[in-house]
Amino acid sequence: MRSWWRVLGVLLGVSVLFVGAWAEKLIVIGPWSGAEADPFVAVLDAFKAKTGIDYEYRTMRAEDLSKVLPAQFSAGMAPGDVIFMWGWWIAKFADHMADLSAVVADVPFAYVDPLVVGGRTVGVPYVVFVKPGFWYRKSFFAEHGLQVPTSWPDFISLLKRIKAIPGIEDAAASGDGVGWPLSDTTEHFILAYGGVNTFLGLTEGTIAWESPEVRAVFADYLVPYLDYASEPIEWTSALDLWWEGKYGIYFMGNWITGMVDDPNDLGVFALPGAKAVTGGPDIFFVPKYSKRLEDAVKLASFLMSKEGQERRAAGGGKLVVRADVSPTAYPPAERALMKALEGFTLVSDMDDTIGGEWQATFWDQLKLLWVKPDALDDVLRVLDEKFPKG
Repeated sequence: MRSWWRVLGVLLGVSVLFVGAWAEKLIVIGPWSGAEADPFVAVLDAFKAKTGIDYEYRTMRAEDLSKVLPAQFSAGMAPGDVIFMWGWWIAKFADHMADLSAVVADVPFAYVDPLVVGGRTVGVPYVVFVKPGFWYRKSFFAEHGLQVPTSWPDFISLLKRIKAIPGIEDAAASGDGVGWPLSDTTEHFILAYGGVNTFLGLTEGTIAWESPEVRAVFADYLVPYLDYASEPIEWTSALDLWWEGKYGIYFMGNWITGMVDDPNDLGVFALPGAKAVTGGPDIFFVPKYSKRLEDAVKLASFLMSKEGQERRAAGGGKLVVRADVSPTAYPPAERALMKALEGFTLVSDMDDTIGGEWQATFWDQLKLLWVKPDALDDVLRVLDEKFPKG
């Protein structure tokens, strides 16, 4: 009798282990939370409905992941099965990534290409974000008789008129997080009044931040703008305050189209004279230490399928990377944005491209500049001193 109980106990133990393994969810880690995450979660839900594979979505920013992943990799582990991360970081740690070449073999990419290291596809661009300029509410501009500026004097005049409106705290809201919204704004000014060659020279380290042409962009354009901009505010709070009418314009990426109550009330303009805007891909990888590698690859394949990309396009806020997704798949705000960007050059974010310690320095120095514009020369000096050598 005891032997039967032992057998039954073993069988029950195996059953519990089996059920536990079966019930384990696929862990997906991305940088989005709240309303910004909703369009992506909708795609994950479609994947679950189609395959029966359950998932858990966790929000974790790249800045935090960069502190966690190296130690995990060293132990042959990973906190998730599909993880979004900076492209330069994925390339640096490529040996720890699964090869996703088969996933992207038949994908017609637009805007960007997969990240290939040593013949292996280690990072897959999923969507593209664009920082097109300053957003405004059409209803706000109409109510106050405001017009989109066509010259630098027009822009300053617009800021002055907004600042004079009763109830306005500042003409422009300044979003902040770890510092990246301020870097987006700064990079836009460099592109508009320094040009693409200056922008690329700063990115590659062939032009100094203290050079006369770069200092002039800051002194003649960015610093005067700061007279009308708020001090840094956590960017989602700044978004709400701007939408409520505390600020007139707000520089932010195109993902905000999925974060406001009425995207059809959105308008956007680049700085007068700009011929290029920054942007880049949100890239994911599958760690080779995934406990559910086969299912992780299935999810990667769904994310890049035409069905998966069309579902993401319908959610707005980002542009998908499949060239065969029709503009009609997007909400009206994204279709208008795509038309507005015709003729513009898209260049990669400077701070994301350089990355590392310098990126954090850039963010910190811009926070200082925003609250203390007369520190300009010290800021530029530090950016030169901290720029990676070699």
